[in-house]
Amino acid sequence: MYKCSHIHMYTMKELTARQIEILDFITNYEWRHGFWPSIRNIQTKFDYKSTNAVMGHLKALERKNAIERIPGQARTFRINRPDKQTSFENEIPDNATEVVEIPIYGAIAAGYPDRVESSGDIGRLQVDIQSAGFSQISRKQSFALEVRGDSMIDAEIYDGDRIIIEPREANDGDIVAALIDGEVTLKRLIRKSGEPPYLKAENKNYPKLHPLTDLEIQGVAKAVVRAL
Repeated sequence: MYKCSHIHMYTMKELTARQIEILDFITNYEWRHGFWPSIRNIQTKFDYKSTNAVMGHLKALERKNAIERIPGQARTFRINRPDKQTSFENEIPDNATEVVEIPIYGAIAAGYPDRVESSGDIGRLQVDIQSAGFSQISRKQSFALEVRGDSMIDAEIYDGDRIIIEPREANDGDIVAALIDGEVTLKRLIRKSGEPPYLKAENKNYPKLHPLTDLEIQGVAKAVVRAL
């Protein structure tokens, strides 16, 4: 995990009341959801008219070392979280959470395949890279899709969840974002020796999907993000 070599220590007195509120909100949100709130989440929470006010507070928290920017990652921070037994004046521990921001590229059908296609970058999602299992390379290539449908409920993937996709070659049994005969779906890839690959739902009410012509794997599901 990245460590800052020149740390400016701060005390709670150095933070304004609003900065403390924002830091508490980020901390609690991350604890509940496993990832950071978006800039717009913070804007809505504190009723700011624009995201510029949010970025202003985040930059102030960064200057005071309450949060720390991840090198090489735009608008991506981690919390410099002190141990419960120490004050903010003491050395910051190694267990600070590292968060990365990835794009959300529209929706994907988790039912029968449809022609839902990427709408481009429609939002941003901040996730804990350790929980998501990101490598240094994969986190720069990964993206999120919003799940539509119930064909993967036995894999605990539900309608409205956001699934993090890593573009890479899939193995037998991986849950994948797939393009089958020109239509997109989220399913489990089954590859048996001597047989053509096919897609399997995790819901007994859906059939297996065997491609008539083409099956293209667009990426492998790495993690599920669910709003509580």
